[in-house]
Amino acid sequence: MRDLLPPEVAVAVADATDWSGELLPAERACLGERAVESRRRDFTAGRVCARRALARLGVPEAAVPSAPDRSPVWPAGLVGTITHTRGYCAAAVARAGEVRSVGMDAERHRDLNAGVRRLIGLPEEWDDVARLPGGVPWPVVLFSAKETVYKVWHPVVRTWLDFHDARVTLDPDSGLFTARITPARLDAAPVPDPPATVTGRFAVDADLVRTAAVLLPR
Repeated sequence: MRDLLPPEVAVAVADATDWSGELLPAERACLGERAVESRRRDFTAGRVCARRALARLGVPEAAVPSAPDRSPVWPAGLVGTITHTRGYCAAAVARAGEVRSVGMDAERHRDLNAGVRRLIGLPEEWDDVARLPGGVPWPVVLFSAKETVYKVWHPVVRTWLDFHDARVTLDPDSGLFTARITPARLDAAPVPDPPATVTGRFAVDADLVRTAAVLLPR
């Protein structure tokens, strides 16, 4: 993720061979006793990466518990994001005075069936995807970009953002994506000046799609 984010953002990444670590008490309390092993593993990997990212920013070790909606709760004065998929985990954190919000997502290459495509994409987005060069899992890139847009939007606006509330365009030449939030969602936002546009970067590796974006202070 380091290649997708500006230098103000500290990043830590772990693969499946580097997921060992312990949760702090406040984090363990959020996980609960009934969490299945996969949830426990992913949650622990995310918090281990989060503390590594905090250390790279010069912040002392601190718990990163989760809110009722499972979003990470960062120490005061910081913003951040966590993502994990099979065999891969990453965390990013920045100072709130330098970055308003940061989001990122990682997905393994896979096929998306027709039902999932209808859920995540607008008809015009699929028309755009059909015109993109072959050999790239563009549906997964679109899905990942929308996940990143939500992670950028939610800490600022604190409301849900549906997949169809953002119109995403992908630029294969620059590796950039642009998401424009629908006017109806902007009008319904409970905060002034909600982000109307989110611009981010994407990368497609051998078996992994990565996306990331930041909002800078107003």
